[in-house]
Amino acid sequence: MSSNVTHAESFCRRTRREFLWEIGGGFGGAALAGMLAADGAFASDNPLAARPSPRPARAKSVIFLFMYGGPSHVDTFDYKPAMVGMDGKTVDVKTHGRGGHRNQGRIVEPRWKFRQYGECGKWVSDLFPHLGKCVDDIAFLHSMTAESPIHGSAMLMMNSGKLQSGYPALGSWVNYGLGSVNENLPGFVVMLDESGGPISGAKNWASGYMPATFAGTVFRPEGSPINDLALPQGVSRELRRDVLDSLRELNESHLALRPDQADLQSRISAYELGFRMQQHAPEAVDISDETEETLNLYGVNQPETEAFGRRCLLARRLVERGVRFVQVYSGGAHNDANWDAHGDLEANHNLHAKETDQPIAALLTDLKRRGMLDETLVVWGGEFGRQPTAEYAVGTGRDHNSYGFTMWAAGGGMKGGVSVGSTDEIGSAAADQPMHVKRLHATILHQLGLDPNGLSYLYRGLDQKLVGVEHVEPIHEVIA
Repeated sequence: MSSNVTHAESFCRRTRREFLWEIGGGFGGAALAGMLAADGAFASDNPLAARPSPRPARAKSVIFLFMYGGPSHVDTFDYKPAMVGMDGKTVDVKTHGRGGHRNQGRIVEPRWKFRQYGECGKWVSDLFPHLGKCVDDIAFLHSMTAESPIHGSAMLMMNSGKLQSGYPALGSWVNYGLGSVNENLPGFVVMLDESGGPISGAKNWASGYMPATFAGTVFRPEGSPINDLALPQGVSRELRRDVLDSLRELNESHLALRPDQADLQSRISAYELGFRMQQHAPEAVDISDETEETLNLYGVNQPETEAFGRRCLLARRLVERGVRFVQVYSGGAHNDANWDAHGDLEANHNLHAKETDQPIAALLTDLKRRGMLDETLVVWGGEFGRQPTAEYAVGTGRDHNSYGFTMWAAGGGMKGGVSVGSTDEIGSAAADQPMHVKRLHATILHQLGLDPNGLSYLYRGLDQKLVGVEHVEPIHEVIA
């Protein structure tokens, strides 16, 4: 090359292949390495490649409807007729919540009437008239227990099986075990309440000691689903196609990074996914192709239900497109922005039940009529329940209750119209068949065709498991 040729001219004369290889310290080659890994060119597999379940699976995906803050079980789905007429009565009952340990409390009887629904005759509070019509498709778990009555650690327990941060979320374990069937969308999507995220934030959907490719991706329900998804200024779709064409040329030339660069390859997978999401993610959250009947079903056209209804509709669209695990939050931030009813129980639960009842019933109805409920496991619940007694000297607010509370599941091979376990006659603690959170996790993995006691990840010389080191049985009573 002549000494008169400037560095810029030399750079411009490079071939497209040389440009892609050298830009960003070989980032173009890095992307190629990820593509080759996906095709099996390297010994290490693409971590997000879809894998068959080791056992027969009843569910292909999970939608976890997280009622952040802790809904009151005795005011929603755990019918306690013995409490009627006890309002204001002081009783001996051991409780443990935000206010610490107590041995006595003032009864706050349920503030809503209960009615029987469905062929199973399930008693449901007037807070949930729409969900009441779906009880024959729902399995209720009335004796759930957790290890902490404090939001932060209880949230981590419900999401990762551990009280401490730094462990993979349930959705991360699902994607680690099964991979993703959609190469253009994340395998684990989280949609937050419009008021903000829950306490502990991203720790609730982090991948912990697993590669970052297994972490949850937060989606916005409108506009661009995630930040920086649009093409950079000056980059056209034609140029994007040109880049892909060049990568294919590099593939044919067998140019690639060394197969031992595993750490970089994890980042490559995320880079490639972002590249593909530029085209496919906006379409996934665009509900303009939904019928007016569907929008009305989810309550998208009503101010009270619009936000949560949109998230539930998007959850259906995402699992329809192969996303393995979708978590939808009701409630964010603090105080009455979520289900944490320490003060005025009636105002709090009226608000949040109104926002969620119709959309959740619509989700179950829509999945069922599309033939998707059988392969989609829908889970509902919070990090704990609430006590039968008042927290303060006056008012209807209830403190946290991790001794016994209600969750439910529908679809994905679960029995409908059944109730398992029970709390005592005032709902203070699990009395019959106490079920630890780990058993719920084991049930979810089991329905996806994974062995909850066999699925492990080697970290620091130990085979780490979502359910821990001791054997945990799924809740067989609710499995069809």
